[in-house]
Amino acid sequence: MAEQTFTIKQAAEQTGISEDTIRFYEKIRLLPRAERKENGHRVYRKEDIYRIKLISCLKKTGMPLEAMRPFLTASADTSSAEYPKLVDQLKSHRENIVNQVSSLQQIVDFIDTRLEEGRPDKEGSDESQDGVLEEHKEKEKIKPISVVEMSYFSAYTKMDKLPKGRLTED
Repeated sequence: MAEQTFTIKQAAEQTGISEDTIRFYEKIRLLPRAERKENGHRVYRKEDIYRIKLISCLKKTGMPLEAMRPFLTASADTSSAEYPKLVDQLKSHRENIVNQVSSLQQIVDFIDTRLEEGRPDKEGSDESQDGVLEEHKEKEKIKPISVVEMSYFSAYTKMDKLPKGRLTED
């Protein structure tokens, strides 16, 4: 049975990334050069789709394209079992994202409170908001790392360096 391949249009549809962006990622070598059919059209494989999705995921977190290179290399390298520096960098990046999410949630909660009240509260607002802030700080202290998140990076699945009790099936 032949390996499933995709056109650039199909790759774009599956990943939500435009054809032009896929070509750009090839040009700057975030993606390997696509194989070509006899007619010159690009051919993508499942590994390419996965890599495009990974780039998209990292980009959504605010990671610069150039900073993605080592992570992309590590995720493609299934023969190497140790990437402790990359894992530490990814954990740090993740922690920054969690902090951003927490801050944004506090803003949403503040807006929701004001909308429920129907007007800005001029007195006592600091006390009620402090309670909301503390509640969210407690929730965000230990955020589980899901198996899906770890599967993006083969190094995660090969290392026993994750803290116990922080692994979820989400």
